[in-house]
Amino acid sequence: MFAQNAELRFGTVSNFGREGAFTAQVTINNNSSLALPKGEGNWRIYIHSVKRILSSDSAEFTFKHLQGDLYELSPTDKFPGLTSGKSLRFPYVARGHIVSYSDFMPRAFIANTAGDAAVFANTDTENLEAFVDPFIKPEQFLRFDTPKDFYSVVTTKSRYHTNMAINQLDVDTEHVKIVPTPKNVTYSKGSAQIDNRWVIIEVGGLAFESGYLQKRLHDAGLSLEKRVSTNIPKQQVIALSVDKKLADSAAYELNITSEKITVSAGTATGVFYGVQSLLSLLPVEKATVQSVPALRVFDEPRAEWRGMHYDLARNFHGKEAVMSLVEQMGRYKLNKLHLHLTEDEGWRIEIPGLPELTEVGAFRCFDLTETTCLMTQLGNGPSKTAVGNGYLTAADFTEIIKFAAQRHIEVIPEIDMPGHSRAAIKSMEARYKKLMASGQQAAAEQYLLSDPQDKSRYMSVQSYSDNAANVCLPSTYEFIEKVTYELQQMYRKAGQKLTVFHMGGDEVGAGAWTASPACTQLFANNDKGVAGVADLKPYFVQRVSEMTNKRGLDLMGWEDGLMYDPNNTFNRNQLFNKRVIANAWDNIWEAGVADRAHRLANNGYDVVISGATHLYFDHPHEASAGERGYHWATRYTDLAKVFGFMPDNLYANADRTFIGNDITNLNGLVGRILPPLKNPEHVLGMQGQVWTETIRTAEQLQTMIFPRVIVLAERAWFKAEWESDSPDVSKRATDWREFAATLVAKELPKLEQSGVKFYLPPPGGIRVNNQLSANSSLPGIGIEYSLNNGKDWVQYQDKVDVGTGQVLLRSRLHSVVSNTATVD
Repeated sequence: MFAQNAELRFGTVSNFGREGAFTAQVTINNNSSLALPKGEGNWRIYIHSVKRILSSDSAEFTFKHLQGDLYELSPTDKFPGLTSGKSLRFPYVARGHIVSYSDFMPRAFIANTAGDAAVFANTDTENLEAFVDPFIKPEQFLRFDTPKDFYSVVTTKSRYHTNMAINQLDVDTEHVKIVPTPKNVTYSKGSAQIDNRWVIIEVGGLAFESGYLQKRLHDAGLSLEKRVSTNIPKQQVIALSVDKKLADSAAYELNITSEKITVSAGTATGVFYGVQSLLSLLPVEKATVQSVPALRVFDEPRAEWRGMHYDLARNFHGKEAVMSLVEQMGRYKLNKLHLHLTEDEGWRIEIPGLPELTEVGAFRCFDLTETTCLMTQLGNGPSKTAVGNGYLTAADFTEIIKFAAQRHIEVIPEIDMPGHSRAAIKSMEARYKKLMASGQQAAAEQYLLSDPQDKSRYMSVQSYSDNAANVCLPSTYEFIEKVTYELQQMYRKAGQKLTVFHMGGDEVGAGAWTASPACTQLFANNDKGVAGVADLKPYFVQRVSEMTNKRGLDLMGWEDGLMYDPNNTFNRNQLFNKRVIANAWDNIWEAGVADRAHRLANNGYDVVISGATHLYFDHPHEASAGERGYHWATRYTDLAKVFGFMPDNLYANADRTFIGNDITNLNGLVGRILPPLKNPEHVLGMQGQVWTETIRTAEQLQTMIFPRVIVLAERAWFKAEWESDSPDVSKRATDWREFAATLVAKELPKLEQSGVKFYLPPPGGIRVNNQLSANSSLPGIGIEYSLNNGKDWVQYQDKVDVGTGQVLLRSRLHSVVSNTATVD
């Protein structure tokens, strides 16, 4: 009853005045008829704070860090009580800065000592403004004042002036564009008018590709017969065939004349990509006659690895969210889906024989003993049925593998160890307790990932002190062997082969294993040359390498999981796998670690460029308090920024520092010459990433990924003329406007038809002499305005008289609308 009517709110007080810290507050407004009694009581309040709380000046409450983002607020003997109609504020200091609504987490709750819990109703929502105070002052929406924050928060006025530049560019609208851009395309006069008299013919071995084309054409309004034949008619036919002269497995030729369409490639993969290019030419509108321009395409990808990473471990969004992502990846010729299946906050894949991994590790709830679930995290509150909980069954995962393989996408499973392993550790501890209670000590210890005698003290980046699997226990490697075996079985059931095992390996908390008896014994035995704590990470990687190599697998990890420190990689010759692949992700330019990609490639590792400053899609779309996402690597990542990324010219991407200064001399900024890339053959390609700490629903997931992933696909497939160490900025801007126009005209409407949610940038606008002028960063997007606080919306045409009152703006594309913006 109290939580239903009382209100709990968060607010940023100031990011200024404290280096590396900010001040904030929790406010409780007692709108209920019940009172909280004076003094210490049998109740506690629990809040989620991803920013580590350092201290509080409150004498009435004690802030206690439990694990991760969960804090317990306990009333002290000085608590004055909270009667009906009264309010109390509790200030605190936390690490970092907080500049957006999504930096605060929903579903704060109150519980008694018996374990009964209730969520504060006003926080039980994804409308974050319902429980977060507005960001209205510079000290609230800027990150710091010493040094000065040069990333200005956007306004409708600043958007308007930024958009002016792109809107003034001329673009080529003569030809229908294929997305992603082909390597070589020649347009001819005329077009093919496809109607139901046309026939799809494949010469054999292309059953999925021809069936896929048939279905997609049916969705476009056409009902074409499909045949298998070596006798191909000369007219009204779409012919799919394998031509062994095309050596690259992804290369294809597409030839369209008024009478015939042919797609040929050296493999079924290339044919599939040719089919996608043909479909990309189709108009958005469904019709019984579809016109595509006459042209000839010779195409192949720039990069072998064109990937998307999806963290479904922090928050789980369901099997359909994965399938939807796979479907769209296939349409844009991406070929690697990196699934982050395990984390501190959740284990999301069923492993036969280890039911605790999903019974306990796939759910978060209010159980501080963690015997029935993990401790609640990331704003999902006390309920085990809350948003973010769940897992993929083995059958689900097999279905995803098969579905992806049909679309020529390889699924890369990541089991993140030895750091980021809390869900696995706690699940195996629950298993241990259960089996020990029945007297099965050997079975209980078989897969244990933690040593009860380990007194090591550490704190991970995400504020966990118990998330590092003990690399000195033999049972840790039995666990990895078991999980890898079961994953291989799932791939085999899907008719596929697991080829890459991603071990994670990143962000192990400093201090882990320093007081572990098992590790002390390992040092004493000098097993495999392990003399001290610094040898433990390479020892772990070497053991996993040997294990996976015996299973015929390549090994993959995040860059810091394959390095002693920012400058020194592990000895590649001591790892057994034919390929060891690194995700190069940490590229905050002034930190001096953006050269890790080159260091790893030069030392024999294969590298996938995954830079956080441009390719992390959990960062905001723009610098605004209303935009979702983290901002530790950059203040924002918009579509133009992704489009301008150059994977072959890594250092040329250095645009701005973390505080927002322009970078003109990267070597001067870091104080040394950055190493050149000596072995470019070891750079496999590039990959986008989405981490889901702030992404709790499937719709939120899609609006963070789309349409940025389409732009990613463009850069991964096609190398533009302007890409160089000194890029042609003018040509890049023109190319971006043409690409943006194509997004609006074709790709975004097709996403909408597929049921995919996507992000639209809010418009810019200025008011001069009571006249409204508005524009968009995406040419062709509709703009609407409201003069009555959003009750009614009117389509904006040109300068319009709006008076002196409040004016709201939003973008619209069919049924999709942007966030609302207020004209300054």
